[in-house]
Amino acid sequence: MLRHFLQFNDCSRAEIEYLFARARWIKDRLRQGKSHLPLQGKTLAMIFEKASTRTRVSFETGMGQLGGNVICLSKNDIQMARGETVQDTARVLSRMVDVVMIRTFAQTMVETFAAHSRVPVINGLTNEYHPCQVLADIYTFLEHRGPITGKTVVWIGDPNNVFYTWLQAAALLDFKVHLSSPAGYPVDDARITAAERARLETFADPFAATRGAALVTTDVWTSMGFEAENEQRRRDFQHWQVNAALMKQATADAVFMHCLPAHRGEEVTDEVIDGPQSLAWDEAENRMHAQKALLEFLLVGEVKTPS
Repeated sequence: MLRHFLQFNDCSRAEIEYLFARARWIKDRLRQGKSHLPLQGKTLAMIFEKASTRTRVSFETGMGQLGGNVICLSKNDIQMARGETVQDTARVLSRMVDVVMIRTFAQTMVETFAAHSRVPVINGLTNEYHPCQVLADIYTFLEHRGPITGKTVVWIGDPNNVFYTWLQAAALLDFKVHLSSPAGYPVDDARITAAERARLETFADPFAATRGAALVTTDVWTSMGFEAENEQRRRDFQHWQVNAALMKQATADAVFMHCLPAHRGEEVTDEVIDGPQSLAWDEAENRMHAQKALLEFLLVGEVKTPS
């Protein structure tokens, strides 16, 4: 059956937990110097309408480590730049490659592409969701602190695409999300389900939001596509910085994450992102391992992971 990964909840809880187990096995095997080549002869096409460091390198390297091939395309490399429709691009590409990853602006673009594709489509980031990032984030927490079920994750700052994906994950995996953002940056209630709302608590005070949290996470104050608001956002978010004082409000063994790139001195201080509680660099590496598990799952299906 053809499967896509356009939102975090495109997978069931059991499938997400399978991906975590598989990512651990694949990562361990790589570190042992053993090859794992289930995707030999397979080709991943990547379409980038938004710039990327981690998404491109993690998918390209990961697909190569699984034995597959990669084609990297900007919008200007393909006929979409000259007016070919998303539907026709999907019809053509999916006859030539085995899986497509798209990093773009509107969620409707990846959904339209998937609806006309013969092969799996992965959301590498849209304005609305970033499922591959949160898949890697939760896997990283699992590596270092065990299951996330029953824990509290605090999001400090703009409720953006990563935040909304955290909400989907909370409803699926049974944990809480605390949000603290300035006035004027509310949650869009039309975008969340009743199950997601039940997992969310909002706070005007970031220190109150952080109390009891097992994971503190944030993102840049100005996401891609909102650069015109940069100066206003700097003023609005100046008190929503993750610093040492804020981290002290979390549990003693709390960890810090950031999806990167970070604007040091704005949403996070050097002391935190470079400090002992930071998992930002493991988190970045784990994009590759989690996505390898996802690619294998979409193209091969579930594989019994040795215990």
